[in-house]
Amino acid sequence: MKINQLMLFGIFFIGISSIEAQEKTSLTLGEAVKMAWEKSNEVTLANTKVNTKKYELKTVKDNQYPDIKVSGQYQRLTKASISMPNQGENASLASPDRAMLGMANLSLPLFAGFKIQNSIDAYDNLYEAENANAAKTKEDVALRVITYYTALYKAQKTLDVLIENQKSAKQRVTDFTELEKNGIIPRNDLLKSQLLVSKTQLSIDEATNNLNNINFYLTTLLKLDPNTKLQVNEDDFFNLKTSNAPTSDVVALENRKDLEAIRLQQKASESNIKVAKAAYYPTLALLGGYTALDLKDIITVKYAMNFGLGLSYDLSGIYKNSAHVKVAESKALEVKNTEAVMTDRIKVEVQKSIEDYDLAINQSVVYDEALQQASENYRLVKDKFDNGLSDTNDLVEADVEQLSAKINTAVSKATIIQKYYELLSVSGQLSQSFNLSKI
Repeated sequence: MKINQLMLFGIFFIGISSIEAQEKTSLTLGEAVKMAWEKSNEVTLANTKVNTKKYELKTVKDNQYPDIKVSGQYQRLTKASISMPNQGENASLASPDRAMLGMANLSLPLFAGFKIQNSIDAYDNLYEAENANAAKTKEDVALRVITYYTALYKAQKTLDVLIENQKSAKQRVTDFTELEKNGIIPRNDLLKSQLLVSKTQLSIDEATNNLNNINFYLTTLLKLDPNTKLQVNEDDFFNLKTSNAPTSDVVALENRKDLEAIRLQQKASESNIKVAKAAYYPTLALLGGYTALDLKDIITVKYAMNFGLGLSYDLSGIYKNSAHVKVAESKALEVKNTEAVMTDRIKVEVQKSIEDYDLAINQSVVYDEALQQASENYRLVKDKFDNGLSDTNDLVEADVEQLSAKINTAVSKATIIQKYYELLSVSGQLSQSFNLSKI
């Protein structure tokens, strides 16, 4: 049925709806994004990963400092027999009943094939890469908030239109009931007007269910009480600036945090190759120590200090280490290819977002014109119906078309804002738009 198709198109065009008016909590988009960044599990996890990388970096940096080890022993001896053969048959010493030994050793790496410094460089880049990943996570969370927030506005606006249309539809039923009683219109016309009221009510009921889900998703993301009913203030929403939208992928290739993370990982992989090659070189360390010994009544040693250089060279590593170097080089190549793949994907994402944003603007203009046309069409059909020149089918169809046009017009302006922020997201500029980059 044509009327039924138009009704479905108008009501389910946005795929969401709203609930009837009740006390709600007003929240601006900027406040919602800030709240998500402060409370969401995804951002908390991302920040934890950053801290982990920071501690790993500190651990690697500590390798450039000297190792100092101190050890000591205290032992009780039982009837120890000590002889000195070279001093004659009768030479002997007293039997000590205790022994004490203390040692302190120091080792300072002087050269390790540049392994320590390259390890620090690698972990420093990995730490910065994790920071970039955390920033990308925040942008993803912000975009989810924007998607839910926009859907919430569309739902509320759609319900307002449906409720308003329901009022006029019910008034039409009241008018038709009197006309049918007076024999002016057939009962079939009355039934058609009642059917439209029933269909609209079903749409409102289903819309209520959809909006409850959207509201729950958003409150869960923002760590609010699930029973909180959020309200989007239309003035705040449409005061959001949508100027200076990116027009190419140049900005994205400079600002995308996930691409930045890959580039930093590439630097880390290059440092790891140098770390693997460090096994081809010998290691040199500065050594130092102190020893104290006390064997009661036998010998006492104090101030026994030593220092020197220690050299170590694993000759078998010259052959064995080649496999480790090839692994490191292969991993570096993997990261390089990943960067190339991501670069192409970002270009596609940006181009699609630009097209979607332009389409949303063009559609909004068309929907504004369609609303004017549908409103004028309904007025003319209503005049004809009142003068007996049009039937109920024409009136109901014109009403449904006007309803569909009102819904499309209401949501199209919100779609422009949503597509604008999606474009900022794929261009790596979403965080800056809310001035929340320090959160």
